[in-house]
Amino acid sequence: MAMATRTLGFVLPTSLSSQPSFDRRGGGFRVSVIRCSTSPLTFPTSGVVEKPWTSYNARLVLEDGSIWPAKSFGAPGTRIAELVFNTSLTGYQEILTDPSYAGQFVLMTNPQIGNTGVNPDDEESGQCFLTGLVIRNLSISTSNWRCTKTLADYLTERNIMGVYDLDTRAITRRLREDGSLIGVLSTEQSKTDDELLQMSRSWDIVGIDLISDVSCKSPYEWVDKTNPEWDFNTNSRDGKSYKVIAYDFGIKQNILRRLSSYGCQITVVPSTWPASEALKMNPDGILFSNGPGDPSAVPYAVETVKELLGKVPVYGICMGHQLLGQALGGKTFKMKFGHHGGNHPVRNNRTGQVEISAQNHNYAVDPASLPGGVEVTHVNLNDGSCAGLSFPAMNVMSLQYHPEASPGPHDSDNAFREFIELMKRSKQSS
Repeated sequence: MAMATRTLGFVLPTSLSSQPSFDRRGGGFRVSVIRCSTSPLTFPTSGVVEKPWTSYNARLVLEDGSIWPAKSFGAPGTRIAELVFNTSLTGYQEILTDPSYAGQFVLMTNPQIGNTGVNPDDEESGQCFLTGLVIRNLSISTSNWRCTKTLADYLTERNIMGVYDLDTRAITRRLREDGSLIGVLSTEQSKTDDELLQMSRSWDIVGIDLISDVSCKSPYEWVDKTNPEWDFNTNSRDGKSYKVIAYDFGIKQNILRRLSSYGCQITVVPSTWPASEALKMNPDGILFSNGPGDPSAVPYAVETVKELLGKVPVYGICMGHQLLGQALGGKTFKMKFGHHGGNHPVRNNRTGQVEISAQNHNYAVDPASLPGGVEVTHVNLNDGSCAGLSFPAMNVMSLQYHPEASPGPHDSDNAFREFIELMKRSKQSS
């Protein structure tokens, strides 16, 4: 059957975008109009749209000697950090506010960033913890119904550097081949390339306690209500409430939201909170959160975990998983370039099922170093690394990745229910 072709013309103001779609049932076109939030754009006589942010010449200088010219769209200055790449297609605001990225430049492999702006709902903490954002292209406008400001304004207000117009594919390949590299971002033209190179070669992230800078300073109760769109597990509750202490090694807020949605009453405590004080609070379970950096650099946290083992059920996520591995007698090691993204396949060794997971870590537990009785429950299918542990004798469970997602898939959300079941069995047997 021949189908007529129709040509539609659009005149779009800067505050609106319009996208036609073909209706196969009616044989015609539907036009949907989406309200946008955009920065003011100017149209010079040449007809070229000017970028609505202030841009500076910038450089990324890596410790291997490579120099990458760039443009800046965030705060000016000179910063040093470890460069890692993240393969997530969306969720850059959650990444910006994830405390686990402290001490790092994050390179997004998705080529265009900033098209949804930022909003107050997608924050994973109260501030940005990464040192800088590295991207290929920065969107000249934003289009999202929740958007309150542009990415460029957001970074500038928080004194975070952002650079664009680099060959991020080439840099990613370099990181995959050579491993994570220390780098320097700079907008200061007075500094020579050699000066920046020497800076990159004089700093190291290994052995630095980054947790103390991102942890809360005093205990607090988590009282925020879970939004309805996240409250999808109501039917799995048994009507009981469990008291959980969450050690803040750099905790993401969505971990707290997920625990709360399962009916938990949560008290968040600093990374240095004594185990004896935690036990005085009579918790049903203890969560050891995610966090940045080298787990071997925080022996005080490992000792706290050791003191709590066997006393109450415990659940470790990411950094918490690594600290549990050390507390159980295992060792951790620095990976070549780590896992950062929302598309990592993980196999559950108990069920044989595969989950697509969100991950963000540069260190891993060496399974060969673990004592007898400790079970490796999950394995990363990309490289075979340990992705989960269980020690039933002490009511221990842990995951190397992020079951709370944000950003990422929700395949692993059931891990929170498993923690609830672990606390439930412990209470019934006591």
